[in-house]
Amino acid sequence: MKSLGKFDEFGGIFVPETLMPALEELEETLLKLKTDKKFNSELMQLLEKYAGRPTPLTFCENLSRKLCCKIYLKREDLLHTGAHKINNALGQALLAKYLGKKRLIAETGAGQHGVAVATAGAKLDLQTEIYMGSKDIERQKLNVLRMKLLGASVKPVNSGSKTLKDAINEALRDWTANVNTTHYLLGSVLGPHPYPSMIKFFQSIIGKETKKQILEVENRQPDLIVACVGGGSNAIGIFDEFIKDKTVRLIGVEAGGAGIKSGSHASRFSDNLLGRVGIIHGTKTYVLQDKFGQISNTYSIAAGLDYCAVGPEHSLLRQSKRVTYTYATDKETIEAFKALSKEEGIIPALESAHAVAYVIKAAKTLKKDDIIVINLSGRGDKDLDQMEHIIK
Repeated sequence: MKSLGKFDEFGGIFVPETLMPALEELEETLLKLKTDKKFNSELMQLLEKYAGRPTPLTFCENLSRKLCCKIYLKREDLLHTGAHKINNALGQALLAKYLGKKRLIAETGAGQHGVAVATAGAKLDLQTEIYMGSKDIERQKLNVLRMKLLGASVKPVNSGSKTLKDAINEALRDWTANVNTTHYLLGSVLGPHPYPSMIKFFQSIIGKETKKQILEVENRQPDLIVACVGGGSNAIGIFDEFIKDKTVRLIGVEAGGAGIKSGSHASRFSDNLLGRVGIIHGTKTYVLQDKFGQISNTYSIAAGLDYCAVGPEHSLLRQSKRVTYTYATDKETIEAFKALSKEEGIIPALESAHAVAYVIKAAKTLKKDDIIVINLSGRGDKDLDQMEHIIK
């Protein structure tokens, strides 16, 4: 391969030999298509005329007044299918067409990636199958119905924790068996090279638009950009354009669940006992695991953050201290979910509400003229059935 896909000690390729030809083909095709005018024109047409880009940057007048700082939302929730996932799904599905593949497979946790892949499969006429943990199927019934309506087959996964980790396991098994006809449309900046770099390429449009938009309204860069981090594609997507500008603070917010000390969470960076470097799903990164290397069960109210590992570039960004990683608990997230809904009339996805929760907590340390951009990676329609039993 032209590159080992390393982020210093992180990343790389740890897969069965049967998958190496597919990864080599994928990398070679990606390198060609990145600068191919026809491919990029087709992709931009899909993103603009079908998905709804560019997404607006919305000023939160009421929440800003309440928290005494200037808060903007990058509105990925307004994209077709309701989340940033469609950027990557359309990009990879179009790439799969160029590769001559007839079938897409994918994993999903919250269901937003599954819906995006099902949508891209329908639009580009590709057979689509989605692996989803049975626990996630139960708490994301609306998205399961959406995937089925879009023509995708939803494959329940009953092994392990019955969540995203196990869905990825099954998708990788399928791809190994059907690599000649199938493209695995991985949903986050995870997995073996070239996936982390490829998915960043498709999601980096978020940060490019954000930089242009904030300069238009404020005539300067933001002081702080905040995004939730599960696998981490929405965060990498908005962070990437600002990495070299050290005046912009970058904050990634993991799922604190019931609290770090409880052990019921999905915070790879905050748990010093369980969060350590390991290899999972084809890449080297931070993983929640015990001293014997057994993967720990995770928990989050947000299915899309309920995952034991994080994208390898996030591990590097944390190690280099360019990005600060923290967490929000379920309790804090629910309050943020309610606050943004009530103050601004915008219902966030539970995943995105983790980022809102951080800003609410950090407000007392911020100045009146500080500019904060929250990547609102998805909308909360999918979570309303789950929240009905929580919000009184």
